[in-house]
Amino acid sequence: MRVRFAIDPELFQAAREQQNSESVPASEETPARVASTETPALARRANGAAPRDPEETPLPPRRRAGARQRRWHRLGDFVVGACNRLAYASAQAVVEEPGHSVNPLVLHGPVGVGKTHLLEGIHAALRKEHHDWNLVFLSAEEFTHRFVSAMRLGKLSSFRKQFRDADALFVDDVNFLAGKRATQEEFLHTFDYLHAHGRQLAFTCDCHPKLADDYFPELSDRLLGGAVWSLLPADEPTRLAILRSKAGKCNALVPEDVLALLAVQLRGNVRELEGALHSVRHYSLVTGRPIDLVLAREALADLLRHSVRVLQLPDVDRAVCKALRLEVGALKKKQRSWAVSHPRMLAMYLSRKHTAAAFSEIVQYFGGQNHSTAVAADKKVRQWLESDRELALGPRQWRTRELIELIERELSR
Repeated sequence: MRVRFAIDPELFQAAREQQNSESVPASEETPARVASTETPALARRANGAAPRDPEETPLPPRRRAGARQRRWHRLGDFVVGACNRLAYASAQAVVEEPGHSVNPLVLHGPVGVGKTHLLEGIHAALRKEHHDWNLVFLSAEEFTHRFVSAMRLGKLSSFRKQFRDADALFVDDVNFLAGKRATQEEFLHTFDYLHAHGRQLAFTCDCHPKLADDYFPELSDRLLGGAVWSLLPADEPTRLAILRSKAGKCNALVPEDVLALLAVQLRGNVRELEGALHSVRHYSLVTGRPIDLVLAREALADLLRHSVRVLQLPDVDRAVCKALRLEVGALKKKQRSWAVSHPRMLAMYLSRKHTAAAFSEIVQYFGGQNHSTAVAADKKVRQWLESDRELALGPRQWRTRELIELIERELSR
């Protein structure tokens, strides 16, 4: 009988480095602190400890002399629209009753849709409301680096105390933990401890926890145990509201027709909108001309030319196959099994929604017989969306809405 051993690379690396830990210079012996190592808020209040300054930064690692403190986003600055309303409402619920009904809170979506803004906004509101609470805010990458450093230096007890003394834990980009087994296990223990003691937990990630690869099943289950909301790319009304807000904050006199032009033409994330607005302002200052439609088109000529991506049927085909891990060309084969026919119906629906192709072109591309096939597929998927039907495709069960969202995210890349 053969016995095979699997070695976790993180633990192996940490153990290897720990052999030299005694020779580490004194200045490196103590890892950067994650948060105050005081007792949790309830114990602090019982001991009569003085509350901390509400504006105190919750993560006090070593700073360079003269370094700027982090500027935290506020919930009051968040522009609410149809694309993010539920996520915003849950963020407010956390502030009103931390550690209760919305715990954990998981916000997911593509880059630049406001996940970190909401996470920081919750943190800022709790810091203002609960001066003596120990709030910990960091990225999953930071958590990983500090965990590995603690293992290397033999200071896991100190590391765990720093996190488990938290009254609320905010972790940005949890998807960074994917594939890091030792870190996930430590994160899971931290999660369980804080949740069992009624502490608030809030996280962001780039996709729904159910769709994440290389997560422990236990970790996915924990993340799914609270409120999980998606933030979608801003629609046109929300983009216009964002531009108005940004223009007002920088005291820029930008005419409404210019803001409307940017909202219609630029369909990227919030950072792209903000960058376009800054470009228009700067171009106006350099040229000495007032901001109008002519100036805006000149300033953003290259950006506007490449801003609207025209999707074709092959783009939809590739996105569906990639999301469902089907081989290229599978949707064109005349297979009637649900494993192919259901993805093909989704592809036909998305082709009608995101391309200029007629039903006859769509059905011809995907190997159907006549345009009524595409019409029926489009109608059927709309019915699935109305009921948010669960679909068994591949090794997973999918809600129709989350699957459509995943495919559309592939299309936007």
